[in-house]
Amino acid sequence: MSGARDPLRYFRVEAREISDALERGVLDLEKEMAPDLVGRMLRLAHTLKGAAGVVKQRAIAERTHALEDALSPFRDQEGDIPKDAFDGILAHVDAIAALVAELEPRKSGDSGPAQRAVLDEASTVLRGGAAEMDALLDAISEAGVQMRAMRHTVELAVRARRLADRLVDGKASFRAKEAASVSDAAAFKTSAVAEELRGVIATMEQALKSGIDLAEREMQQARTAAERLRLLPCSVVLASLERAARDAAQSLKKQVSFSFKGDDVRLDAQVLSLVQRALLQLVRNAVVHGIETGEDRANAGKPPVGHVELEVVRRGNRVAFICRDDGRGVDLDAVRKVLRGGGLSAPEVQAMEANDLLALLLKGGVTTSGVITELSGRGIGLDIVREVASHLGGEVSARTTSKGTGIELVVPVSLSSVEALLVETAGAVFAMPLGAVRGSLRLAAGDIARTADGASIAHDGKVITFAPLSGALKGRTPVRITGNHSAVLVEGSAALAAIGVDRLLGASEIVVRPLPAGAFADPMVAGVSLDAEGIPRLVLDPQGLVAAALRTGGLSRDAAAVPLAPILIIDDSLTTRVLEQSILESAGYEVELATSAEEALEKVKHRRYALFLVDVEMPGMDGFSFVERTRADPDLRAIPAILVTSRNSPEDQRRGIDVGARAYVIKGEFDQGQVLETIRELLERS
Repeated sequence: MSGARDPLRYFRVEAREISDALERGVLDLEKEMAPDLVGRMLRLAHTLKGAAGVVKQRAIAERTHALEDALSPFRDQEGDIPKDAFDGILAHVDAIAALVAELEPRKSGDSGPAQRAVLDEASTVLRGGAAEMDALLDAISEAGVQMRAMRHTVELAVRARRLADRLVDGKASFRAKEAASVSDAAAFKTSAVAEELRGVIATMEQALKSGIDLAEREMQQARTAAERLRLLPCSVVLASLERAARDAAQSLKKQVSFSFKGDDVRLDAQVLSLVQRALLQLVRNAVVHGIETGEDRANAGKPPVGHVELEVVRRGNRVAFICRDDGRGVDLDAVRKVLRGGGLSAPEVQAMEANDLLALLLKGGVTTSGVITELSGRGIGLDIVREVASHLGGEVSARTTSKGTGIELVVPVSLSSVEALLVETAGAVFAMPLGAVRGSLRLAAGDIARTADGASIAHDGKVITFAPLSGALKGRTPVRITGNHSAVLVEGSAALAAIGVDRLLGASEIVVRPLPAGAFADPMVAGVSLDAEGIPRLVLDPQGLVAAALRTGGLSRDAAAVPLAPILIIDDSLTTRVLEQSILESAGYEVELATSAEEALEKVKHRRYALFLVDVEMPGMDGFSFVERTRADPDLRAIPAILVTSRNSPEDQRRGIDVGARAYVIKGEFDQGQVLETIRELLERS
């Protein structure tokens, strides 16, 4: 719907922002009375009232006017707001939020009762704008492509200037040769025109270069800003979660404090929208069923004020939402009693550990009503949380003790923002999340100790595993170590590793994108980001990187470097081409790229290749036909070909071998070390 047909399009955005700010303000006001906060809320209410009047939203205008009336007596007042007055202010804020929510357009379609419940109850603050932002990003990408095409115009200007230079430089000989037939005046005029032409072309060339450079920089800044706007900070859900904890505590006359960690993490709005409802459920029930009453907490020797904490933690291409409380914990004996009543034998139930019991409850199907009510709304067995996890391809887990319970919802994310350290090795650029980097070192070859178990360095009195990034990428392939190395200290879950790189390029905030469907699922790769030219580069997962470094053994000073072999990668997917190129170049191979089978056939006319790495599904000629064509060519039949595809049916695999492929690799089952070993064996035999 266009802006002309939808007069509320921009008002909805403004109203959502102001409503959210009012809710945050009223929660802050309850904690501490501050006249300047009252003044800020009055300004927000006045702004919303005026905007509502313009678009003829009378109900919102009247309610914001009522909120102004309720707040005005406390503009210059010191001391707490009376409870009755505060409850009235809160009621107005709630009513405004409800009216703003009603403005959201309803989406058509039915996605099933359980999923629909999740979608319908997700916060409207997080809706809208995603499609517009995606369209903006697409437009920026297209403009970038067009701008790169303009570089060819600069090349034409350079050629024109060189021709003008030749014309001007040749004017003397021109005068001498043509003196008999051309007057001095005509020769002078020709020379002046040539000089002027050279100046004009030089000015045009410089203007084109400067203009394109500036436009590309500004487009990159626009892309970065648009990508960040496509993401939302987790702090946008803070007000609703804090409000849920506050309301639940007041209704039960409990004292509860709430804290939030990780509010700077930025995630895809759609993921955050779906997760928010599950988080509300976890927080609310942690208060209701986890935190004890003041008397019970006193008897247990706990502070009178219970605490609920929600933490957001990024883990590679997944994000964990962890809700913890310092309440009574889960009554595991009561759980065992329910399970025995459900038909399990007493010895079998008694032998179950806490993790086993919680795992059964998380799967659902165990009725705990009337026995262990602290489980009934804490995210254990709740359909809403399980549905969110299932819909997003995530998982739920729990831990409990007598000092409290922690429930963890882990989901993959399509987009996230992270501060990263950019490094270069073997000519390729990689990104490492800065949160896992503990420092960097400059190492000489003599600083690296080698044993049968691998390589290590001494740092701060500790022995730390050392592995060049190229070695970690290649698995156990021996790596030649000579000269000096830059090393990045990367922390995993249980160890610290020194990762050798060629150069440190500096820190940058990047937007991490998931690997394309069917791409190589190496645990060391968390996703990809786009550089200034829109080319993907690998983002490394610290856990997988450290694990790969620990597995890498047998580093040898004298091991022969992997011989350079020209390998032609043929794939219509830019991301897949770059991923394969990064892996092969890090293993020491020379690589060329082709975007289609037809382009590859043109390339083989001009250069001899050692191996073809071919996708199957491509526009025009597919991979099967390419391999069949090269096998029929006397000059190409000796070059081995490996088909790399997401097509995994036995018929496709059989066809690949029948047309002459030496290996058939399924992308979803890609084993980096095995593929590199296959390439090495094929090159040795060819």
